[in-house]
Amino acid sequence: MSRFFSSKYKNLVPYTPGEQPKDTQYVKLNTNESPFPPSQKAIEYASDAAKKLHLYSDPECRELVKIASDNFGVDKDEILFTNGSDEILNFAFMAFCDSAHPAAFPDITYGFYSVFADLNGVPYEKIPLNEDFSVNVEDYIGINKTIFLANPNAPTGIALSVADIERIVSSNPDNVVIIDEAYVDFGAESVIPLIHKYNNLIVTQTFSKSRSLAGGRLGFGIACKELIADMNTVKYSTNPYNVNSMTMATGVGTLLDDEYTKENCLRIAENRQWTTEKLAEIGFSFTESKANFIFVKHEKADGKEIYLKLKEKGVLVRHFDSARLCAYNRITIGSREQMQIFINTLKEVLEEIL
Repeated sequence: MSRFFSSKYKNLVPYTPGEQPKDTQYVKLNTNESPFPPSQKAIEYASDAAKKLHLYSDPECRELVKIASDNFGVDKDEILFTNGSDEILNFAFMAFCDSAHPAAFPDITYGFYSVFADLNGVPYEKIPLNEDFSVNVEDYIGINKTIFLANPNAPTGIALSVADIERIVSSNPDNVVIIDEAYVDFGAESVIPLIHKYNNLIVTQTFSKSRSLAGGRLGFGIACKELIADMNTVKYSTNPYNVNSMTMATGVGTLLDDEYTKENCLRIAENRQWTTEKLAEIGFSFTESKANFIFVKHEKADGKEIYLKLKEKGVLVRHFDSARLCAYNRITIGSREQMQIFINTLKEVLEEIL
C-alpha cells in the first residue's frame, strides 16, 4: 500500500471473489452463476436502453420499481434497487450499525459481511454455526444487535424456515434484522411478506443468480418505507445514479419474463438432485442445499487436492482453506451437460487419489 493510504483501513482485509480465469476454458462451477443466459426480453430491453446512454439513468428506477413492487406485493416506497445486492448490504451496515448497534452474523457465511463491518468501523460478533453447519436460532433470540443472515446460507446452502426467521425478527424489536435471500429462488421460502408485520426487517435479493444477471450488477432491498428512506439517504449521499440505464432496462425485461426465471430455477433444482445422487454413489456427503450450489466432502480424499486436480482437468469449483471448511468444496449447479462433465472428471480424480 502507499504511504497515503488512510490508517483507518490499514487492517482491512478485502473480500476475495471467486476465480474468473481467462487463460483456460473451464467448466466453471465456482461462483454460483447461472448456466443460462438472460431472457431474450431482458436482452432486447438492454439493447434499446443502450441508445440513450448519453443521458443519466433514472436515480429512482421508477419503471423497474413499479414492475418489481407489483411482482413482490409491496408498495413503491418499500423497495430500493442497488448496484448488486452487495450495495444494499453495505447501505444496511452504514445506516443501521454503529458502536451502540453492533452487528452479528454466523462465523461461516457470506464473506462480505465482515468486510463491510470492518470497512465501516462496526463492531461485530461472529456466532458459530452448529456442528452440522446449521444456524442455531436460539443464538439470535433477543441479542439486541443488527443481525445479518444469508438464507439459504453460503457456502452450505442450508435454509432456515420462515417461522424460525420470524422468531429472530420478533425477538429483536429494537434492532434491524437483514435477511439476505441471494439464493432463495432455488428451494427456500422468502420472508418478504413479513415486512408488513415487522418494521425492523430488511430482505435483500439479487438478479445475479436465479435471474441470470451476474454481470448486470442489480440487487434490491425490501422493507418498510422508513427503513428504505434511511437507506435512500445513504444512497443519495454516495451515488444517486447507482444503477445504470442498461442494467435497469435488463431488470425490467427480466421481471416481465418471470416464467423464464422460474423454469431455469426448476431445471437447476433438478440438476442439483441428480448431482447429489451421483455424488452419493461415489462416496461423497453433503449438506442439504436449497441453493444453486452444493457443499460436499469425501471421507477418504482431501478437499483441496480434489479442487486442484479438477482444475488441472478443466473443471473449476470453489475451495475454502479455513480449518473447518478445508475438507469441503462448493460446487455450483450448472446445466446437465456441465454436471455430467463434472461427475465424469471427478471419478477420474478419485481414481488418481485413492
